[in-house]
Amino acid sequence: MPVSEWLRRRFARPPEIVRAVVLASPDPDERVLAWGELVRGGGWLVATSRGLRSVPSGLALDGAADVGVLPWHEIGSARWSATADGGGSFTVVPLTEVEPGVQARQPAERYALADAGELPPVVRKRVDQTVVDSRRSPLPGGGAVLLVARRVPGQAAREWSVVFDDDADRNDPTAREVARQKLADAVAAERPE
Repeated sequence: MPVSEWLRRRFARPPEIVRAVVLASPDPDERVLAWGELVRGGGWLVATSRGLRSVPSGLALDGAADVGVLPWHEIGSARWSATADGGGSFTVVPLTEVEPGVQARQPAERYALADAGELPPVVRKRVDQTVVDSRRSPLPGGGAVLLVARRVPGQAAREWSVVFDDDADRNDPTAREVARQKLADAVAAERPE
């Protein structure tokens, strides 16, 4: 990247509506870290200190408070595929808690970007920073679970959860019991006696 392009991106200010969305946040310390322009004037994908926001174009300033945020610790994966023109696409898989200690993958959300800016490395870094420990563990009869310890803002202790590779295994009583025991073992292993 030419130095002039790097300087332009480094010192650019986010679009006015992006700033308004972050200012409308209930977290007064939330700040914009990076943003990318969605294709066909679709708005912006924005990385903030709290999480990932999709800000639609044409949003009125008084609607800024209605733009939700996907917290970093609720992102199961975020894959970036770059194109030669500075754009590309993010495929983000959100997680949701289906019961205490158990998360499920939600349908993937795809964001096509005309200009990614500094968004890809910022997203990668923020998602990676939430994961403290991650272990894949097999289940009886096939399948597996992912045991993940994450940093959650506002919590001193890391939060462990289990994510089943296949939702059908989550409904199998034997697989559920094995997964619960693996989760309990992981939590117990980090607590001092």
